Amino acid sequence: MSRQNILITGASSGLGKEMAKQFAKLGRNLALCARRVERLETLKAELLSINPNIQVLIKSLDVNDHDAVFTVFGEFKQELGSLDRVIVNAGMGKGASIGTGFFHANKQTAETNFVAAIAQCEAAMEIFREQNAGHLVTISSISAVRGFRRAMTVYAATKAALTSLSEGIRIDVMGTPIKVSCIHPGFIRSEINETVEKVPFIVDTETGCRAMVNAIEKEKANAFVPSYPWALLHWVLRILPSSSLRKMS
Repeated sequence: MSRQNILITGASSGLGKEMAKQFAKLGRNLALCARRVERLETLKAELLSINPNIQVLIKSLDVNDHDAVFTVFGEFKQELGSLDRVIVNAGMGKGASIGTGFFHANKQTAETNFVAAIAQCEAAMEIFREQNAGHLVTISSISAVRGFRRAMTVYAATKAALTSLSEGIRIDVMGTPIKVSCIHPGFIRSEINETVEKVPFIVDTETGCRAMVNAIEKEKANAFVPSYPWALLHWVLRILPSSSLRKMS
């Protein structure tokens, strides 16, 4: 099924920005939102140069303003006539080891990656239930499969929660025309990790997002991307001793 009208949150940079480019090449209309609207203006021009036959709508949105999430999603739906797919992508990776004085940063990551994701899923699913159609996509992480140390502790916990949330929504609408996919990217170079030098199996943003978009288009319940090596390696991570995880992170 072709999902023509696609909404992406956190679209001004990183994975959201590159996914928008990939979908523009496929001829999809795009509803893009993020806090940095000036970046969205630049991205809109780029997308229309890639494909002048698509619609590109942009709006400023801080996903931690939960009332605004519902307003913006509703406006996009009204302007496009329908929303066929919503990609819950906005997130952050601030934080440090628990108990080391960085509660505010850890709290900000928890609120942005999970509480704000609930608001986005609620807003999307209200629209999909009314339409009796739609595809909800959440962007989790390979880190969702285990706990990690240091800056990854809260981040991994939020992604595990997002994976669980996605499964619960999927079960709730099972047997209906509404589909729910959870994408678990491995290590993809983006603004969130641009200062990290040594990362195993990392791929560039374009390669990683191409794999993400391919997985989204297949509408599977869960996908680990790029498939090599993460389709296999996520099973290894689940059984890896904690001492080995400590050395990796």
